[in-house]
Amino acid sequence: MASGCEGLLTLTIKMRVSPEPGSEQELMNLMRRYREALNHAIKVVIESKALSLGKAHKLLYSVLKERYGLPSKVAQDCYREAIAVVRSWLSNPSRGGVPRAKTLRIWLANGCSYRIRDGYVEVLGGYKLRIVGWDRRYDNHPGGDAVLLFKDGRFVLGISKRVPRPAKYVARGVLAVDINEKQIAVGNSTAELRIGTAVEKALHYKRLAEVLQKKHSSPKYNAWLRRRGVRDRIRYFHRRARSIVEDWAKKTSHKIVALAKQHLYAVAREDLTNLVEGLRKLPKEYRVPLLILSYRKLGQWIDWQCEKNGVPVIVVEPRGTSTTCPMCSSKLIENGYRRMRCHTCGFEADRDIVAVLNIEKSALEEMWEALTPLNAPQVTDVAPNRWGEPVNRPEGTLAL
Repeated sequence: MASGCEGLLTLTIKMRVSPEPGSEQELMNLMRRYREALNHAIKVVIESKALSLGKAHKLLYSVLKERYGLPSKVAQDCYREAIAVVRSWLSNPSRGGVPRAKTLRIWLANGCSYRIRDGYVEVLGGYKLRIVGWDRRYDNHPGGDAVLLFKDGRFVLGISKRVPRPAKYVARGVLAVDINEKQIAVGNSTAELRIGTAVEKALHYKRLAEVLQKKHSSPKYNAWLRRRGVRDRIRYFHRRARSIVEDWAKKTSHKIVALAKQHLYAVAREDLTNLVEGLRKLPKEYRVPLLILSYRKLGQWIDWQCEKNGVPVIVVEPRGTSTTCPMCSSKLIENGYRRMRCHTCGFEADRDIVAVLNIEKSALEEMWEALTPLNAPQVTDVAPNRWGEPVNRPEGTLAL
């Protein structure tokens, strides 16, 4: 994902890179020294409150070069990253313990610590990494700071780029999104699409981790913490579960936004910001799958895809979307498994369809309020009569 400012979006372009033969071990050693130096810099910045570059430079520059053997520009990048990490940690109201770097990574400043030339990435210190593949759509945009990451036996370079923010079109309708445990309902009053979730696949790996952890545990001693092989396997299962959900969220959000852009619709979703607090009160068999699904992450990816593609996005209040009649706004009653019925007007549908229709209705009301001036005249006949009866329309008005 990425951030942005007015008129620009900040993207992270990732590319696979491969060190030259014989230099991989030296590069790994540099990344290990950088990790140790970064943890030391974070500790010093917190203790000394050195949140300015000048103060951090006086305290850390010589130490990072002499004790940890970092090149001069890499040492500067190290305490710059430490300041960024500490500021992010301090701004988090629910922060935990002191942040600590665990993965092998290096923050590289563009033009000073790295440069790209002839299909290679040249890192300060004489390291060259061959570019295996990357997204070429943004080659014409200047690159910014980068992060070289070693994970799962591969080197990945992520480069930040600023690109123009696309203008959002005027939507001619709404594509509503209702998120559930088993599937996502996407549609409006004319069409509907169901997309399956990855919760069962992710739960499989979480259960494997729990079984392995329970096998090597006892009431008095958790042996899995002392056995590196078992501990790494448990962490792999948890990491695999998170990766499955992350990949599903990216692909699903792209599919939803592409469909909305094709039909010039706005995307409407529920505001699920405080959903986690309510989920924690549920029984475990319901709580765990819903927490794994990570509604918030999917919402973030939908918002980002909309921003990147110029698609309007509308966030509506979730209260009552599945229990309110979309036709007469009465309270619905259950009429079978996941079926809802209105005792006032007789409307009956699946609760997912009810939610989609209510989300669409709320989004259309917000769109109408945003597009209609406060002093606009009241118009009662603006839609075509779909049933074919004659419509009494004043002379000079146009049918939509």
